[in-house]
Amino acid sequence: MAKIPVTVLTGYLGAGKTTLLNRILSEPHGKKYAVIVNEFGEENIDGALIVGADEEIFEMNNGCICCTVRGDLIRVISGLMKRAASFDGILIETTGLADPAPVAQTFFADEEIAVKAKLDSIVAVVDAKHLPLRLKDSQEAEEQIAFADVIVLNKADLVSAEELTHIEFLICGINRGAKIIRATRCDAPLDQILGLGGFDLAEILKREPDFLKEEEPAHDHACGCGCGHSHHDHHPKPSAKHDSTISSVSLTSAKPLDPAKFEAWIGELRANKGQDLLRYKGILDLAGSPTRLVIQGVHMMMDGTNLSPWKEGEKRSSRMVFIGRTLDEQTLREGFARCVA
Repeated sequence: MAKIPVTVLTGYLGAGKTTLLNRILSEPHGKKYAVIVNEFGEENIDGALIVGADEEIFEMNNGCICCTVRGDLIRVISGLMKRAASFDGILIETTGLADPAPVAQTFFADEEIAVKAKLDSIVAVVDAKHLPLRLKDSQEAEEQIAFADVIVLNKADLVSAEELTHIEFLICGINRGAKIIRATRCDAPLDQILGLGGFDLAEILKREPDFLKEEEPAHDHACGCGCGHSHHDHHPKPSAKHDSTISSVSLTSAKPLDPAKFEAWIGELRANKGQDLLRYKGILDLAGSPTRLVIQGVHMMMDGTNLSPWKEGEKRSSRMVFIGRTLDEQTLREGFARCVA
């Protein structure tokens, strides 16, 4: 039985999440979605703003989806699974103050959910007009960008072309792997948001084998907005750089890794730095294994899947990308290097 795809809509207060959700629910794309909305406060405002709100709208009024209410999310999704044949996917809209990590972790932590549903992608709606200010005063706004597979750069009509370029540079500095879509009133094409398999690294690697390839030189990496240009060509360095504590580090090894060494290293890293590891993913060449191992994690939780076998004569290598807060690049490189068989 195919797993039900789950799309998480996140973004800071006022960015336009409910506008995007209404588009998904009202446009004639031929698919039916169950919706989970997360309210902040006692009054159900967002639920009343959602078009066609009926029994398919599930409210969680505990404030934000975090570890204390993950049980509620599991119960709601488990209930939905009993009538999964009546819809094509699930949409989860988080409050603007929510960290998306606990939602993603649910699909790692709960075996019953993982068997029946899969996290398709995390979509962050960003307010182009106010993002520079939000990045200065809000850790949540920054982390929502860091977790995202797709970023809808909304209200693009309210800023100049130069400002848009600057904002895209800031976003790429936090999460260079995310796809950026410029939008006005969240008019982004829905086929670029839904059903992408954006959180599924195995699917991404089938479409883009070089997805995790380390960029050289580091300042000239491929632009995350999907335009095909290099970051240097498309996003010249802005005059005022956002001083972010979030960064990404790419690691590669042309030599096979020792499974025990790698397990010990990644286990220690998750135990000691898990709260700072927002997302990490990799494709590994383990000594003695005929297949690629694909891993992906959120904070302390990690999942591994064996992908297709290495072809005879194929150049084997291991690649990992970490997105996190206050990452020590040198320590990560040294630790990864010690995992060589």
